[in-house]
Amino acid sequence: MRRSATFHFQKSVSRFPLAGALALALVGNPLSATGDDSNTASAKTWSNQVRDFASESLRNDEALSVAAVPLNGPGIDQYINADALMSPGSIMKLVTTYASLEILGPTHHWNTDFYTDGVLSGNTLDGNFYVKFGGDPKLTIERLWSTLRELRGMGVTEIDGNLVLDGRYFEIAGGLPAFDDNGNNPYAPFLVEPSAFLTNLNLLHFQVRADERGTQAWSTPALPDVVIDNRVTAVAEGPCPSRRGFTWEPVFHADQRVTVRVTGELPQGCRTTAYFSLLPHEQYSASLVRSLLSEMGISVSGDNLSGQTPEDARLMLRTTSPDLVTMVRDINKWSSNVMARQLLLTLGAEHRAEGENDDRAAGIRVIYDWLENKGVNTAGMVIDNGAGLTRHGRITARQGAQILQHAWNSPFSADLMASMPLIAMDGTMARRLRNVGMDGQGRIKTGYLENVRSIAGFTRDASNTTWAVVGIVNTDPAWNGQAVLDRVLYSLHHRPPVGTTLSRAKGNTNIQ
Repeated sequence: MRRSATFHFQKSVSRFPLAGALALALVGNPLSATGDDSNTASAKTWSNQVRDFASESLRNDEALSVAAVPLNGPGIDQYINADALMSPGSIMKLVTTYASLEILGPTHHWNTDFYTDGVLSGNTLDGNFYVKFGGDPKLTIERLWSTLRELRGMGVTEIDGNLVLDGRYFEIAGGLPAFDDNGNNPYAPFLVEPSAFLTNLNLLHFQVRADERGTQAWSTPALPDVVIDNRVTAVAEGPCPSRRGFTWEPVFHADQRVTVRVTGELPQGCRTTAYFSLLPHEQYSASLVRSLLSEMGISVSGDNLSGQTPEDARLMLRTTSPDLVTMVRDINKWSSNVMARQLLLTLGAEHRAEGENDDRAAGIRVIYDWLENKGVNTAGMVIDNGAGLTRHGRITARQGAQILQHAWNSPFSADLMASMPLIAMDGTMARRLRNVGMDGQGRIKTGYLENVRSIAGFTRDASNTTWAVVGIVNTDPAWNGQAVLDRVLYSLHHRPPVGTTLSRAKGNTNIQ
């Protein structure tokens, strides 16, 4: 079995020449070979082998931090540079989502309510139409359409008043920390910031399709504030090009409208797509609500305003989000930054202490208190925004492993684990460690930033012992960090440190 897994590991890493060569350096050593390491006097310990491999791969002895702890079977705790404060990337989402499951509860929901201060007269709503947001991390266009469609069912075809958005659910007096992005695309989906006004993740999905008529371009949702200048030309049928073959250029106008110019060549029968966040949250949401109402044949005579819902306003409609468990799954499987950040603000809004007026800071305080009540040492930990999309976040591998140990024993452990990507099967782990005998043998959250690669979660070894594992690579560049972390998971599965193996890593001696 191990020989087969080793063969497939060789095959899989061969796609990446340098990373593969470094990984293959360990395939034949005792870490992945058959036999008993404890009977081989010259065999290295698991920790030393991983550390040596990382040093060779990353050219930096301090770049890798690892903590691996057996949870339900034989094994010896393994620590490599485990007390170094590291930039974690998106594995910080596990802290936010686990905290939310225990603090808010798995059945927590978010409501978005629609009120009026007017009266119904025939087919006219004579008064203002208020949208009172409740911090929903995923208020989609489909849910909005389904809810607003009820107005049409009531016979309403005209709203003779203003559309008023009420976004007072969150308080963010201190503002939101900026992320220093080097991707040269400030409109990328992963950069969308949280907001009480958040709808449809604040995204526009652009598509261009070529056929015998030429090319057609459209966006979903179709907002009157956004116009497409389609300069894509249709060419003869052929292989469909990648998205990189097209240029999308937004042009912002003084009247708050945006023109998106797209250029390139598209073979007939092909299409290309792109996602962008181009409008401020409040403008996007107002335009989206108006657009949906217009599609239903409902006109709004007044303006788009921001304001407070009157206390005597009447509730007309409500849409309730899926439960928190569903949200956590979306956050961790696909590493949604904006949803994780929205969750942190929700923790603050729901547990705001007297005198607090910044829900980001309140949410961080709530998580620190919760961790310290569990006995987790939070010294040096920096949560920042709850998503890991930051240059300032910090955590140690040991702290991460302690949190995972508590999660393993939590009443909501199954909910958290079900949210994490399965090795070689789905989410951000779908293409990793394929064909090495590990499909579905671990649930691992990944992290990726410039100079940062990370993993955290639960993995099962060949003897069915489950390990809590945290691995973080911080180095410039960190492009080979993924191969190192995959090697950590591969080694834990096929040759876990058990029996009389002694772990000595950078001054740590652990015999348990």
